[in-house]
Amino acid sequence: MTDTTTTVYAVTDPTTGTVLATFDTITDDALRDAITTADRTHDEWSRSTTVADRAALVHRVAALYRDRREALAATIVREMAKPIDQALGEVDFCADIYDYYADNAEAFLADQPITLADGSEGTAFVRKSSVGVLLGIMPWNFPAYQIARFAGPNLLIGNTVLLKHAPQCPESALAIEAIFHEAGFPEGAYTNVFATNEQIADLIADPRVQGVSLTGSARAGAAVAEIAGRNLTKVVLELGGSDPFILLSTDDLDAVVESAVMTRLEGNGQVCNAAKRFLVADDLYDAFLDKFTSALEAVEPSDPSVPGAELGPLSSPAAADRLQEQVEAALAQGATAVTGGTRTGNAFAPTVLTGVTPANDAYREEFFGPVAVVHRVTDEDDAVRLANDTPFGLGSYLFTTDAEQALRVADQIEAGMVYVNIVGADSPELPFGGVKGSGFGRELGAFGIDEFVNKKLIRIGG
Repeated sequence: MTDTTTTVYAVTDPTTGTVLATFDTITDDALRDAITTADRTHDEWSRSTTVADRAALVHRVAALYRDRREALAATIVREMAKPIDQALGEVDFCADIYDYYADNAEAFLADQPITLADGSEGTAFVRKSSVGVLLGIMPWNFPAYQIARFAGPNLLIGNTVLLKHAPQCPESALAIEAIFHEAGFPEGAYTNVFATNEQIADLIADPRVQGVSLTGSARAGAAVAEIAGRNLTKVVLELGGSDPFILLSTDDLDAVVESAVMTRLEGNGQVCNAAKRFLVADDLYDAFLDKFTSALEAVEPSDPSVPGAELGPLSSPAAADRLQEQVEAALAQGATAVTGGTRTGNAFAPTVLTGVTPANDAYREEFFGPVAVVHRVTDEDDAVRLANDTPFGLGSYLFTTDAEQALRVADQIEAGMVYVNIVGADSPELPFGGVKGSGFGRELGAFGIDEFVNKKLIRIGG
C-alpha cells in the first residue's frame, strides 16, 4: 500500500475546508493489543455463544441505530455533506440490514445436507462456522451503511471485526463503535482502529487476520489485494463503478427522467453504483436530453443540513479538485457541456456532457460528482456494446417496455447487478457487488453472510 504515515483522522467542513476536529492515529502498541484482543475474543466468544445469542445483540444494534438516527445522520452531514434526508435514510437502512441478518442468520447458517452418490453409505453435510478476525476498510460516502453490511452478518457468524474507517469520518466511526459496545458485544468483537495505511498493511499480513473487506477505489483495492495475496488472506472488494443507464423504450419519459436525476444526484453524485453514463436510443435521445438537462438545471447546490436539500457540496476540497480536473480534461478533449461545468467552492452545478468519444479520457473514467455523460445509441446491440465498453462492472440500469428485451439485454450486460425499470431499489436481501474492475465478492443477502465462513464438510460413514 502507499505510504500514508501522515494519515490524519479529522472532521473537515466540506464547504469551507476548515478542520473542525482531529483525532490521534492508533499507536503500534495499541494496534497490537487490538488484534490480540480480537483474536482472543473470537476463540472464546464464538464458541460460547449461539447464533441466536448473537442475533439478539444485533437486534439491539438495530434498535440503537433507530434511537440515535438524528444524531448519526447529523454526523454524516457534518463529515461528508450528504443531504440530511438521505443521511436519515442511510441510518434507517442500516437498522433494516441488522434486523434482516438477525432475523435470518439461523436459516442462512444452518447445516446443509448433501445427497450422497448412489451406493454410498452414511450421511454428509456442510456446517458453517466463523473463521476468525476480519478487517474492514471502509469509505466516506456511506459512513454507516458500509459498516452495517460488513459487520452485521460477520458478527452473527461469530467472526470478530477490526474496522478502519475513512480518515474523514472519525466521529461516525466512534459513534458506531459505541453502539456495538452498548448493545452488549464483548471487548474485541468490534473494534474501531484509527490506523495509517502503513499500519493496515502490517495488519493484513498478520496471520490472525483471516479476511479483509474493502470498499474504495480500484487503486486501494489493488494494493490491499496484493498484500492479502502474498499472505493467502481472502478479500472482498467493492470498488468503483461507471454504471450505464440504458433507455431503449418507455411509455412515460418524464418518470424515466425523474429516475435518471435521482440516481445521478444521490449522495451529491458520489455513489459507486449510481448511473453515470446514460445510453439513450436514437428516437428518444433528443427528448430525453432536453428533459434531463432541464431537470438537472432546476437543482442547485444548497446547505445539506436543511431538510429537502437535494445537492450539497462534494465531500472535500480534494474531491472537488479531482472532479474539476476531470471535467476540464473532458472538455479539452472534445466533449460538450450541455449544462453545468461550473464550481463554487466545493459545490458543483449538475453537469451534462455529450460528445464523449473513446478518444476522450472521460469515456472510461468514473465521475464521482454530479456529472452525467449522455450517449446516443442506434439500437439494442449498440447499447450493450457501449454499456460493456468500460473497465468497471458494478451495477446497471435498463429501461424498456419490452419484457423479452429486458431479460435479453440483462443477460448481456457485464455487471454484478442489473435493475430493470427501477432505481434506488437496494434492499437488505439483494446481493451487492461487481465484476471486472469493480471488484469481487458479494455483500448483503444470503450471499453476503457466506463470504467469510468455514464451510466445513462432515462426512459420516454408514
